[in-house]
Amino acid sequence: MNHEERITYFGQTDSRGKKLKFGIKAEDRTKHTYVIGKTGMGKSTLLENMAIQDIQNGEGIAFIDPHGGTAEKLLEYIPEERIQDVLYFAPFDLEHPVSFNVMENVDADKRHLVANGLMSVFEKIWEDAWSARMAYILSNTILALLEYPGATLLGINRMLADKDYRKKVVENVQDPSVKSFWIDEFGKYTERFAAEATPAIQNKIGQFTSNSLMRNIIGQSESSFDIREMMDNKKILIINLSKGRVGEGNANLLGSMLITKIYLAAMSRADVSAVTKESLPNFYLYVDEFQSFANRSFADILSEARKYKLNLTIAHQYVEQMSEEVRAAVFGNVGTMITFRVGAIDAEVFEKEYSPTFTAEDLVSLGVYQMYLKLMIDGVSSQPFSATSLPPIEPIHSSVKEKAVTFSREHYGSPRTLVEEKIKQWHEPINPQPSKKNKEDDPKKPKPNKTELPPLTEEQIKQTQLLRKKAPIPVKPIEQKLTPKPQLINKTDSTPPVLKEPTKPVQKIPQKSVQALPQEETMSLKDLKPNTTTLPKNKKEPSKENKLDLRNALASVMKDKAPQVQQTEKKKTEYKPFDKAHGKPFDVRPESNLQKESEEILSQTPKKEVPEETLRNILKVDEDPK
Repeated sequence: MNHEERITYFGQTDSRGKKLKFGIKAEDRTKHTYVIGKTGMGKSTLLENMAIQDIQNGEGIAFIDPHGGTAEKLLEYIPEERIQDVLYFAPFDLEHPVSFNVMENVDADKRHLVANGLMSVFEKIWEDAWSARMAYILSNTILALLEYPGATLLGINRMLADKDYRKKVVENVQDPSVKSFWIDEFGKYTERFAAEATPAIQNKIGQFTSNSLMRNIIGQSESSFDIREMMDNKKILIINLSKGRVGEGNANLLGSMLITKIYLAAMSRADVSAVTKESLPNFYLYVDEFQSFANRSFADILSEARKYKLNLTIAHQYVEQMSEEVRAAVFGNVGTMITFRVGAIDAEVFEKEYSPTFTAEDLVSLGVYQMYLKLMIDGVSSQPFSATSLPPIEPIHSSVKEKAVTFSREHYGSPRTLVEEKIKQWHEPINPQPSKKNKEDDPKKPKPNKTELPPLTEEQIKQTQLLRKKAPIPVKPIEQKLTPKPQLINKTDSTPPVLKEPTKPVQKIPQKSVQALPQEETMSLKDLKPNTTTLPKNKKEPSKENKLDLRNALASVMKDKAPQVQQTEKKKTEYKPFDKAHGKPFDVRPESNLQKESEEILSQTPKKEVPEETLRNILKVDEDPK
């Protein structure tokens, strides 16, 4: 049988007691198939039977299941020869996430489709909190990231928070309108305005990006599968978006992005010639509960997909689930319409499609698996007729489900640890700030020369104690200092600043007392004590006559010096800033006047006589035993 004449069976007639099996030709499926009905009426079974036949016939399909049951069942019907054609996309497989980046390799003329698709999904999810300002900023963010190589949905929040990343992305933008927004508008936002506008976007996008299940899928820059390649090579893409295991919001976002990506892959077939396009195989897209994933771009898919051999089979429960735009596209472009039992409101809508054959009362009275339909036959819509859906198809071979899942995991999934490490590296700052280190730990900075003084010996300790007893004047230790930077010192306001040279490092000297030296050349009686140290062997001790002459000479010197020494010491102790005699502070006088005054005071002071007996006792020298 010719491929175009291949029939996909899904029902049997029940008119006049005759049960005749029927289906739809492949050529007629290009006009799309629409199924509607209440829960439990047989919609999912009809979709399963059609998808199983496509798999067994070697066709390429993609099945998006928001419940999970049909996706699991389809794996049971995979022929063994088609195991390597299967991609089982299960987001809840956390240990082997499949990467999917909706922003990867989008052509310039298709970027608005991706942006509009994402915007419509976000608007649908956050309908109650959506605003025009949020949409304006988010749209320009997505359009800018679509031009940046390797961008993902994780870049939305980073672009709003990281100035360096935002600058790098904006530099790559070629669209003048988008670039003008980031430079002329967002770049001039005040901090207060930006703080009010951006958090509303960040906390909503963060609901997806902060979830490891979603982050590990949408956060990888390169997708692990090429939908265009799968379409051209008749691959099997089974997408399990079980809302109970993935979450409703996550399932809706992933499903919408996958549908948009499939549509873009189909439109990319326009790059081939008309002859080649005719030879391209059909690709069948099944979407159960499609209203969860339908957005504004879905209307374009229904209108344009037929040209690129993308055939849709969509199902849902009631009309009110569709927006006005999508509803108009469905009723205007669908070739085959299948209706199971519906509610009263929907019955009035479909009565216009099936009249005069069936009324609204007939539509609300259908039994399980019973349906009314208008079938596309050779490009022409048939008259409405009644039928029943076929029972589930029985497996004709042993299940290879586990082999198919294992193959898909090995070829399209990645280890979780590897994925998380890549995402962690992506989050690293573009221009990292240098870490603050301790000055002493900085290897580039020269360390000061810290030389430890050797410990004092016992002899040095005794000498130090002796000096402290004689002149206990403490001296503060001089701390070792690092070489400071030169400082500018202004001597006066009129003189230019002088560069003060830095002082050299000074070693710390241990605290000790030293003997104070007199500032003037004065002598005291203690200074005249005889030197009792032992003379060297080669030196002769002076004779008695020389010793006597020495005593007399020193005595005469002391007569002249002693009063002057006492007066000098008195002058040092009595000289204070305040003049007690006159009851007022000293006037500041020239140094020469002070010197004259001190000389007058010394001249008026009477000299004290030192008894000769005292001098002799002080200067007494042991007589020579000889």
